Order: sequence, then C-alpha cells, then structure tokens
Amino acid sequence: MAVTYMTEDGLKKLKEEIQQLETVERPRIIAAIAEAREKGDLSENAEYDAAKEAQGTLETRIAQLKARLADARVLDASEIKTDEVQILTKVRVRQRNNGAERTFHLVTEGEANLAEGKISVSTPIAKGLMGKRVGEIAQIQVPAGVLEFEILEISL
Repeated sequence: MAVTYMTEDGLKKLKEEIQQLETVERPRIIAAIAEAREKGDLSENAEYDAAKEAQGTLETRIAQLKARLADARVLDASEIKTDEVQILTKVRVRQRNNGAERTFHLVTEGEANLAEGKISVSTPIAKGLMGKRVGEIAQIQVPAGVLEFEILEISL
C-alpha cells in the first residue's frame, strides 16, 4: 500500500473510526450472529447469512483502515508555505467565465468534505491548482469542459 499523507486531525479521525468499528460495530454483529444461531437450522437462516456477511465486510474495512494507519505519514502544517498552492493550503479563486469566487481547502483524500469546501488533492480541480501562485491562471479539464480559475489568495 502507498504512503498516505494526512493531518493530525485526519489521523485522529482514522483512529476513532477504527475504535468505533472494533468496540461498537464488531460486538453488535457478533451478538446478531449469536441471536441468529439460536433460531436453529443455519442452512436456511437468512439472518445468520446476513450477519456473517456483515461480519466479513466489517473485518475487511477494519483491516483496510489499519493498513492505511500503518502507512500514514503526518503532515506538519508549520512546514507548509503559502507562496504556491499545495496540500493543506486554502486557495481563493475567481472563475474566469462568470466571475464567481470560491475557496478550496486542499486536503488528503480521507479528509475531503465538499460541504466544508475541502477537496481531495487527487481531484482534477486540486491537481490543476497545485503549484500555482497568486495571479496565475489555472486551466483545468473537468468532465463539463475546461474551467479557468485565477488564483487570488493562498493561505493556511
């Protein structure tokens, strides 16, 4: 698995999710399996099959998250510069075709939340903004066509 970069907050959320799955969801599924077993013939017990499938899905998710945690590298926000767009920076842009201004906060994949203006560095828009400086124009190919953004401000 590749190295995953994240902030302290992202690392904390990842650990909390693992804890939730292991201490709340796993016991809930184990109880559902036990309850289904008590109902008798397992060969025709849909509840038992569903609970076992849920257990498999849960264990796979826990394993994936633990692997991601093992490969995580924390980004130090104090080392981030604002002379160009990069991960963890906020960039205020003006869309050239309609003059609309937006602010994007470039974050790791696990921290992306469009409602909060946080976009993953792996998205086309973030990739197109990366490395740009204030005053530069970013031409970004998206499914709907080419968007042009003028970089107005870069901050933390």
